[in-house]
Amino acid sequence: MDDTVADWRPTACILCECNCGIEVQVGADGRTFAKIRGDKRHPASQGYTCNKALQLDAYQNGRAGRITQPLRRRDDGSFEEVDWDIAIAEIAERFGAIRDDFGGETIFYYGGGGQGNHLGGAHSPATMAAFGARYRSSALAQEKTGEFWVNARLLGKPNRADVEHCEVAVFVGKNPYQSHGFPRARAVLKDIGKDPARSMIVIDPVRTETAELADFHLQLRPGTDIYAVTALAAVLVQEDLIAHDWLAEHAEAEGLANVVRVLARVPVDEYCAIADLDPELVRAAARRIGTAESVAVLEDLGVQMNRDSTLVSYVEKLVWLLTGNFGKRGAQYVFSSMSAIARDRGHRAGEGPRSPVVGAPIIGGLVPCNVIADEILTDHPNRYRAMLVESANPVHSLADSARMRQAMEALEFVVVIDVAMTETARLADYVLPAPTQFEKFEATFFNFDFPRNIFHLRHPVVEPPSGVLPEPEIHARLVEASGALTEADYAPLRAAAGDPEAFAAAFFAAVSDPRLRRLAAVLLYRTLGPTLPDGAAAAAVLWAAAHTCAAANPSGVKRAGFGTGLAAGENLFRAILASPSGVVITDDTEDATWDRLAGRPIQLDIPELLAEVEGLARRGAALVDPEWPFVLSAGERRAFTANTIIRDPAWRKRDAGGALRMSQLDADRLGVAGGDRVRLTTPRGTVDVAIEPTPRMRAGHISLPNGLGLTVPDESGAPTTVGIAPNELTATEDRDEWAGTPWHKHVRARVEAL
Repeated sequence: MDDTVADWRPTACILCECNCGIEVQVGADGRTFAKIRGDKRHPASQGYTCNKALQLDAYQNGRAGRITQPLRRRDDGSFEEVDWDIAIAEIAERFGAIRDDFGGETIFYYGGGGQGNHLGGAHSPATMAAFGARYRSSALAQEKTGEFWVNARLLGKPNRADVEHCEVAVFVGKNPYQSHGFPRARAVLKDIGKDPARSMIVIDPVRTETAELADFHLQLRPGTDIYAVTALAAVLVQEDLIAHDWLAEHAEAEGLANVVRVLARVPVDEYCAIADLDPELVRAAARRIGTAESVAVLEDLGVQMNRDSTLVSYVEKLVWLLTGNFGKRGAQYVFSSMSAIARDRGHRAGEGPRSPVVGAPIIGGLVPCNVIADEILTDHPNRYRAMLVESANPVHSLADSARMRQAMEALEFVVVIDVAMTETARLADYVLPAPTQFEKFEATFFNFDFPRNIFHLRHPVVEPPSGVLPEPEIHARLVEASGALTEADYAPLRAAAGDPEAFAAAFFAAVSDPRLRRLAAVLLYRTLGPTLPDGAAAAAVLWAAAHTCAAANPSGVKRAGFGTGLAAGENLFRAILASPSGVVITDDTEDATWDRLAGRPIQLDIPELLAEVEGLARRGAALVDPEWPFVLSAGERRAFTANTIIRDPAWRKRDAGGALRMSQLDADRLGVAGGDRVRLTTPRGTVDVAIEPTPRMRAGHISLPNGLGLTVPDESGAPTTVGIAPNELTATEDRDEWAGTPWHKHVRARVEAL
């Protein structure tokens, strides 16, 4: 007898930024994900999914330490359940007192969603405004902010790469076979690998699954990426492989001349020696780039969490800009958007907003994660004193977990909004339970496709347990408890909510008041939200996003079939609501990339970064410290890791304990074999861990997976921890000098046999 209901319910995978469309068949119990398959109706993934999506029942129903009632910490450190009214009132009172005594800027917000849950975080600016908070951060400040800043300086806009249609694909510190990052990643990689007219170049110290498909694998010495990409760019200049006519038309002339001057002097062979690369292999890869009709380049955490990460982002982009691989099919493009994710104003170094204690640069509105503890553990009068954490686990995911725990314990007040009792939640004063990503309306703002960009409002697949509240409702209650919004603010909008034109007029009139503009998400949630079909109140914030998208991208929205003017925004919003498998929001021409630059010439010369590139020859090769002969990559993506989204360790079908990977040569030197335990030591900590010798690793390079070291209930309910938490071994001071991003992929280490 079939124990499932008949219908397949559309939703999406939440384990990477691709958010591939999937369908779920729910068991007769109304909870179990009995079957999962790719959703062929999804406009981007078109039925594709990877192995990780098939394990999502472990997220929804696994042993995660789920919480279903608000929790308040007792004086003895234990927790007690309280009802929502008490929790909200007491939290608002405590945040309000800290604001009144020390200023709202001492209340810090962290999180806002992971790979696929951004609707709740879209309401957080209202809560921050209600209590006067100014500073925030998220996981993006561990990864992408250096690239955000470089993009803002070069182009004024974020960009992505059209890997699917390129002649040559270049992956810098990226293994899309595991990390994905573009639709149908594995299928696209295999298509490139099989096509003799196309090529793939991988720059990575590990022989990853992607590297095994590549025509050119630059398996460099860990941490020398800047020398490898600078050598590539230099060959393009020195062998005259740059796009002169294209650059004359699109690039600022003096900046181009400065870049060419610096790269013309690069000692390519010397830089290849530093990176331990064959110079002829590097030259061959550069020639393949320089002679291709189209080149798509993507970087990822292998360089973004490594030494010189911002500098690598800069030179990597010079490679495709110097060869004219921008604004055409198969190259880089500027995408439409439903949000401001990935954007920065591009201040010169030393200018722009800074964090209040350390003075660290704030890029894209985000405080660098590696300075958060320093902003707390001080007697500075402007230190952070309270923290609101939403859908994030900074105690586990940020560098130097021990110091982060110390910082959390030093705060006067901590509130966590989450699904489970995470490592961070255990240190909170209040824990507020939210539905899982499959129990509510949800979406991601990682919408980067081109020419047809996609937005997917996911509908609930199963009912939430009683006692939890969706994040928009939590934010609305906190804002109201603060006194920032009252019925008088809602009344004009509620009266107009049945008429689209009247509602638009009332909303834009309301947000002309700066006070209400900062509270716009909750205004929409409380007024437009109740009128939306199927209980989709959380999606009301998308009304403003849809109108903004239509105004910023009129041609693409019109080509997607939504009309023009105010009606286009309304039509787009209604289509998003009515499309449980996702909808095309813009259908662009290739010229749209140039339209989005609005005539701005490309600024190839970022003076402070170009000066660093020019000085690389003086820096020379880094000496190996005999005390720390290994480089640890702390947090590798593997087939059965997904950050900390799936907490139940039983989902990992392979490598359940998270082995330390090392080269066979290193294993032989240590006299150990697969499964043997070794002692791994870094300047921050020591752990014992089993090893996995593999030909994928270079000698001297070792790696641990991400997402392990979580404490969850075992089958009897007792807490148990499986694997190593990588950030017990990392240090906050190991960070990029420009963006403050951590060196998780370059941790000094030593290994001893037990």
